[in-house]
Amino acid sequence: MVSRAERTAFNEWWWTVDRWLLFSFMTLMFLGMFVAASSGEVLFNRDEADILGHRPVRPQALLRAKVRVLMGVSLWLAAALNLAAFAVGVSAPDGGWRFLPAHAASLLLETLFCVGGVVLTYQLCLRWFGRQRLEGLMTGAQVLVAIAAVIGGQLVPQLMIRYGHQLNLTADRWWITLLPPAWFAGFDDALAGRGGRSSWILAAMGVALTGVVVWLAFERLAGDYETGLQTLSERPAGIRPRMGRRWIRLFTEAPPLRWWLRNPVSKAAFLLTTAYLIRDRDVKLRVYPALAPMLILPVIILMQHRPGEGDSFGPSFIGSYLGVLPLMGVELLEFSQQWQAADVFRAAPIPGPAALCHGARRAVICLFTAPAFVLAALLVLGMTQDPSQLLLLLPGILALPAYAIFPNWRSLTPPLSRPTEEAKAAGRALGTMVVMIGALLIAGLAMWSWKNGWFVWMLVGEGFVVLAAYAAMRDSLSRAHWPNSD
Repeated sequence: MVSRAERTAFNEWWWTVDRWLLFSFMTLMFLGMFVAASSGEVLFNRDEADILGHRPVRPQALLRAKVRVLMGVSLWLAAALNLAAFAVGVSAPDGGWRFLPAHAASLLLETLFCVGGVVLTYQLCLRWFGRQRLEGLMTGAQVLVAIAAVIGGQLVPQLMIRYGHQLNLTADRWWITLLPPAWFAGFDDALAGRGGRSSWILAAMGVALTGVVVWLAFERLAGDYETGLQTLSERPAGIRPRMGRRWIRLFTEAPPLRWWLRNPVSKAAFLLTTAYLIRDRDVKLRVYPALAPMLILPVIILMQHRPGEGDSFGPSFIGSYLGVLPLMGVELLEFSQQWQAADVFRAAPIPGPAALCHGARRAVICLFTAPAFVLAALLVLGMTQDPSQLLLLLPGILALPAYAIFPNWRSLTPPLSRPTEEAKAAGRALGTMVVMIGALLIAGLAMWSWKNGWFVWMLVGEGFVVLAAYAAMRDSLSRAHWPNSD
């Protein structure tokens, strides 16, 4: 049994460590996301083999040079993030000026731990799964980190506001001391705080485990990095088609996609777009993080929805907002690093980009828009407990065809045929903003008509307007021909 005095002493110590725990947690999370997102391209770059492959540079020396660059940039970022922590530590009663070198050493350890941990993960995956799996892991890690940063920046504050009073991170949560942020928070408290025995134990754990990670990553498993560099530029022969490719083809051969993709050109564009969305690193890093806010905002809106109050704004806004999802997806898929290969579209016996645009647009609807509306329907049903609220999603669903074809009609550009530098054009952002304002107007009109009892007539009128606009834009796109190359 733990005595009351021991528990009180532990609580006092934990209260001191808890002040630095938040800074340590934010630093580790921020550095982890940065290193995971950037280290894959830094450590395993295909282009550098042409420059360094014939030079007498040992892989271990190359690895240390790259890690020094990562460490330098990460330390600058960590120091900038911890400016407030330095100020708080200096002004704390049990801190003082000695907190500056103590926290600087703690940041150095955290940075070594993050960089070494990510490098160690890549080396273990290279040893256990091989080069092809490693490339997929690096791309997947970068995509997940980018999405997590977007979602965390929007969703976590809402969760803290709504459920923060229910969090109880006190001494009863003993498992927190097993997490890396507690080690480095204990390091700060050991050198510049109360200096209790528990803080020294945590500091020793942080130093020891950081040393183990650094030794494994930069010494023990450095040979795996050399193997990865040697096989990076090689392309093994006889690669069998992946299971994902067969599933995609089976998906397109089954109803209703088989009926929707009767045109062979549209079907080929659908398969090409799907392949890029699944396998191409540049497309995934550009499309998925850009669409993540579109998918997380409905959750935030519904978290603020109060069931039983007759509030129809949340479901109506979500339906109209998700209707814009295919517009953004189709716009982002116009760009690719392999845009010069799009000349094959002009060489094909097709008069213009219409069939290619139809296939890319349907791929976006199938892969993103339809699942998003299904999830939105489940969220609305779960949070409102009123099945009739699902009808408020219909205005956004009706507007889908016009929203999806709008970027094709505006640019007359087939998928993956424009350089990525043009993706930052200001005109695209202005056009998207105008469409977003239109979505808000539809949401407001849907909410007003729902409250006043003429929602069905609103749907009928919207259907006629959307049908006319879609028919006009589709006809204009179908009559478009390839521009002259002169």
